Amino acid sequence: MSDRPATGSGPLDLNQLRTFLAVHRAGSFTAAAHLVGLSQSTVTAQIRALEQRLGRELFERRARGVSPLPYADDLAARLAGPLDRLAGLADGRGGVPEPVHLAGPAEFLGTVLLAELAPLVAQGVQLRVTGGLTDPLLAELRAGQHDLVVATRRPRGRTLLAEPLTDEEFVLVAAPVWAERLAGRELPDALAEAPLLSYAEDLPIARRYWRHVFDRRLHARAAVTVPDLRAVLAAVTAGAGWSVLPGYLCRAELASGALRLLHEPADPPINTAYLVRRPAGSANPHVALVRERLLAAARTWV
Repeated sequence: MSDRPATGSGPLDLNQLRTFLAVHRAGSFTAAAHLVGLSQSTVTAQIRALEQRLGRELFERRARGVSPLPYADDLAARLAGPLDRLAGLADGRGGVPEPVHLAGPAEFLGTVLLAELAPLVAQGVQLRVTGGLTDPLLAELRAGQHDLVVATRRPRGRTLLAEPLTDEEFVLVAAPVWAERLAGRELPDALAEAPLLSYAEDLPIARRYWRHVFDRRLHARAAVTVPDLRAVLAAVTAGAGWSVLPGYLCRAELASGALRLLHEPADPPINTAYLVRRPAGSANPHVALVRERLLAAARTWV
């Protein structure tokens, strides 16, 4: 693997190229240092030496991490495959693909995505699935801990590539016992008399629904908070109160009558989910299989 720019001659240093790829993937010198097992000062020195050798800057230094410049994106795309394959041989992995590390909201992964990926698993694709919140998962993606992340917002900057995956619609729901008590009452004021269930104390989904649908701020305190939307769904279905939930999560309960819509706005609030990856890609062919399967499946979702 060599290059001969005007500012130098001879092959490029393989260790510098490995370090460059780690920085490109991690988005910071500090995170890259952990990936390659070097000190931050050594990583910084190697990147500076490579930039001097190439005669151009590779990264824009920022207060928090670095952002790759266009030439760095192109260089990373050319290096990723060969270096990853070389690393696989050194680790004794040979030609057997590694597991695909997929992360995202636990409820969406468990309710929707794993069912879509079942045929690939039956064909030999291995998955390592992690649930969590978008911001920490994106940071871990930059650091190389995941291959693909389903994010509830588009990441900023050029360190990651994001493709729209699907739009989730939010619905205001309760069990039939509460729907009957509230029937004919004016919303949203009538809901002040019923218990509110949420996955977080600051009521992020409900507050968004109130702003978008009712054009007002929500002044309420949750009767129950549990950091798992599936648990919120179970409690609401059992008659504990009302909540605002993603439509995909409670589709079966609405169809069976176990839950009822309390309101059907003409313009319900939606949130776009993105499938996010590192620009350099992965040498693991199964990562591409998972990505293509999810994007294709998303086109059939209502």
